[in-house]
Amino acid sequence: MRDDGPDEAHRRPDGLDDLTVQALGKLSEALETTERARGHLYSMHQLTGTADFQLDEAVSLFMQAGHEELAGRIQRELIGRNVTPGHWTFQLVEEYDDGYWSELRALEKAARDELAQGRRHLYEAELKEHRRTHGRPGHEAC
Repeated sequence: MRDDGPDEAHRRPDGLDDLTVQALGKLSEALETTERARGHLYSMHQLTGTADFQLDEAVSLFMQAGHEELAGRIQRELIGRNVTPGHWTFQLVEEYDDGYWSELRALEKAARDELAQGRRHLYEAELKEHRRTHGRPGHEAC
């Protein structure tokens, strides 16, 4: 065991080959990308809800300004409208969470458990070990 290297949780288990570490790293990267996508989906959900309430204000202002027909059209055609057929944004979030995102999380964990004793970020830990300057402040191991 190295004195100046990654902690045990970030060391490659014996017998784990380079290609498998790369594959696990790519799988982890895909999970991180879906985490970002999920965040954007939640942003879309919240922003769409905010816009829907802002439309209420626009309708009120158009009514006050004497533009009843336009106000009515906004009220009928936009406020409370589904963003995709049959779905509000909360339903899209739920489907994404319960489907694709959950399945990817489960498969990524299963791959780590099966191949790397559950250890996470081995590829990145090895990259850090390769790129850091040993003995320099701010360049400590994991």
